[in-house]
Amino acid sequence: MDAIETLYPTFSDQELRRRHDLVRSFLDDHELDGLVVFGWSAQNRAAQADVYYLSGYMGMRDNYVVFSRDGEPTLFAQSYNHVPNAADVSFLDDVRWGGVDNGQTIGEELLGRRLSRVGVVGWMPYQHHDSMRSAVGDAVAFQDVTPLFRRIRLRKSPEELEWLERGAAFTDAALAGLRDALVPGIKESLLAESIEAAYLGDGGLTGFYYLASTPMSAPTRSVPAQVLSNREIAAGDVVSCEISISYAGYAGQGLRTFTVSAAPTPQIAELHDVALDVYHRVAAAIRPGSTIEDVWNASDSIAESGFSIRDGLVHGFGIGLLPPSIRTRATTHGVDDDWVFEAGETIVIQPNVITTDETVGVQVGELCVVTDEGARSLHSFPMELIRAG
Repeated sequence: MDAIETLYPTFSDQELRRRHDLVRSFLDDHELDGLVVFGWSAQNRAAQADVYYLSGYMGMRDNYVVFSRDGEPTLFAQSYNHVPNAADVSFLDDVRWGGVDNGQTIGEELLGRRLSRVGVVGWMPYQHHDSMRSAVGDAVAFQDVTPLFRRIRLRKSPEELEWLERGAAFTDAALAGLRDALVPGIKESLLAESIEAAYLGDGGLTGFYYLASTPMSAPTRSVPAQVLSNREIAAGDVVSCEISISYAGYAGQGLRTFTVSAAPTPQIAELHDVALDVYHRVAAAIRPGSTIEDVWNASDSIAESGFSIRDGLVHGFGIGLLPPSIRTRATTHGVDDDWVFEAGETIVIQPNVITTDETVGVQVGELCVVTDEGARSLHSFPMELIRAG
């Protein structure tokens, strides 16, 4: 291993061959010559998940991987000054600039590789897709295979699970940092300092942290917000959160509820009891071969208790969001009726139980791996309702 390789986390050669073999089998199964895989620019680097899976690079701009059945994959990084670091970080040997017009560059690469049937992965911008199609003319037929491709990322290898466990540990540290900072008088926005201080120095990467604070006596917020407010935390508040911190892009996810300098009101205690019970029921129900109906049966008690949910109940996770996306039977937005869980999938179980008027709610849940004994948590931070402050 040379000096550059030791600067950044990377997987074993065996793991990288496993991924490339999966992709080549995918190409054969769908009668494709190659893939164009897109990762879009965002502060949340999970938007680069598909590119990262194939290249090891989580850039902050629009990036592409071109992967063909024959030949080695290529990472196209944007911008020009990002290419040197991309070449250091990526486990691909061929790393290039995406050019002034990414779509044209990719189109010319497809022509050079003589690919005629190409799958597209990711929400590629119209402008890029238009210039790519213009560059290839009638020589290449494109097919959106995004949902199909993401299914090959569902089952995690032992190396991936190890990285996810490290991400879960960073997430637990962030939850502890939030708990310790929750004192009356601090502003929501200032809690970010204590959350980030708990993991940044040890190499954790921020995925996101969402918070909601509201008085238990007169609540007005039922689900964590994506933008932290300037509201001051007060004694008697309930604070719920959803936090996701990663090790090299492999993130945990922790959902917890705290009361501040006060015992929970009967309403908060009941909401949390229902949520915690449903978490354990769903975790026990999800095994290899389980279906969405099994998840619904395990969570029907939410509606039977007179409550509802606002967020999802179960979703695939690692790296970034993955299928399935499941709500309760009473709140479903539609599902993959044929979904069957498999061993090695990683999922977040998160019963965010709320009142039907949506004035207050709680968060309970975390990242798990599907096993023969049920969904096993990758976290260690206590799940009970915690009194802070």
